[in-house]
Amino acid sequence: MITPHKTAEIVMTPSDVSDRNSSEREDGAGGPTNVSPGAGRRMLTLAAAVAIALAAGFWFVHHNQIDSETRLADQTRRDAAEPPLVDVVIAEAAPAQQTLTLPGSTAAWNESIIYARVSGYVANWLVDIGDRVKTGQTLALIETPELDAELVAAKAKLNASQAGVEVKQARADFARTTYERWRNSPKGVVSDQERESKKAGSAEAVAELDAARAQVLLDQAQVDRLTALTNFKRVQAPFDGIITERQIDLGNLVTAGSTASTSPLYRLAKDDPIRVFVHAPQSAAAQLMKVGTPAVIRRSDQPNQRLEGKVTRSAKAINPKSRTLRVEIDLPNPDLALVPGLYVEVSFKLKNEGLIQAPAAALLFRASGPQVAVIDENGVVQIKDVTIARDDGNFVQIASGLAIGDKVALNLSSQIMAGEKVKISQANKGKSKNLAETTP
Repeated sequence: MITPHKTAEIVMTPSDVSDRNSSEREDGAGGPTNVSPGAGRRMLTLAAAVAIALAAGFWFVHHNQIDSETRLADQTRRDAAEPPLVDVVIAEAAPAQQTLTLPGSTAAWNESIIYARVSGYVANWLVDIGDRVKTGQTLALIETPELDAELVAAKAKLNASQAGVEVKQARADFARTTYERWRNSPKGVVSDQERESKKAGSAEAVAELDAARAQVLLDQAQVDRLTALTNFKRVQAPFDGIITERQIDLGNLVTAGSTASTSPLYRLAKDDPIRVFVHAPQSAAAQLMKVGTPAVIRRSDQPNQRLEGKVTRSAKAINPKSRTLRVEIDLPNPDLALVPGLYVEVSFKLKNEGLIQAPAAALLFRASGPQVAVIDENGVVQIKDVTIARDDGNFVQIASGLAIGDKVALNLSSQIMAGEKVKISQANKGKSKNLAETTP
């Protein structure tokens, strides 16, 4: 028995027809495609889900940001309400002895700039820089043709003056004898007028003779002066030392004198012993003014070299411009290890009596002068004026205004004023920093 086949009926909704027609149009030839029915709805659903997720994420981030800003503002208000934190140190007595190191410079024991004493030109120079010379040693020779000519003329004038004296002497002798004959003649032979005339002639001849002799002395003095100047044709060393500069060469014209327009010939220095100059601050002047105060000298280029000396002399007066005291130390220098012009460091041992030590970071420099901020037991800031006795760089010695045991604030902000309450930082809780542990 044959069962008849039933024809399958395909029912298509209008939307399915529209989707199919659209797919066929996009395909171009109207051929079959792989797009399944309902793909458009799925795409719309996916896009809506992504948009919802983005909106949720934005809302979440924005909410967290507002929450963080709120917490930060609350923390800021709490911090502002809290007293500011400060570091403190306990003021202590300064050490009984302290090393004060000051810059210094070396200088020659004697130093001279040698100028020409006569005008001329350099015939020869005999020593150069670095040469050691002795007192009286010839350094250079100067030719002086003009001076030589003046000396010859002066000697000739002297000879003429001496000859004039002989002539005046003869006239004076003749006038004297003539007057004596007329004076001794009997009365009535010669008149009184003639006798007085001969007397005046004799006196005049004597005066002329005296004038001629005086001229001889003047001419002799001129000859002696020019002769002495010729001795300066040989430039000689005034003392033992070392030539540190030579400013001349063969044929150079030189002019006598030491004015600003004349050039020096040599510079001569005596380096044994040698001087060390130090400018000490006013706070240390009272101790460094004493002769015999020990000192240690070191060179920056040879830190292992240590020279010991003592204060030899001081200016005994404070320089009003720099407020410093000039101190000199004399050092033997037989091997000439030290030369003039060196930078050195000079250390002195000074005594501290009744001084309080505090870090330099504790100082406040305001219009009224140096001050420090002291924190009392209630954490309140008290600003005190202080007097600085000595400044070592990292630490200062206070002469007045501070007491042992005071809690001194470090690096206090300029916004913190006297009477304001502060809080000691956690690093200082229980005990405050001592000076040995504090580095400003």
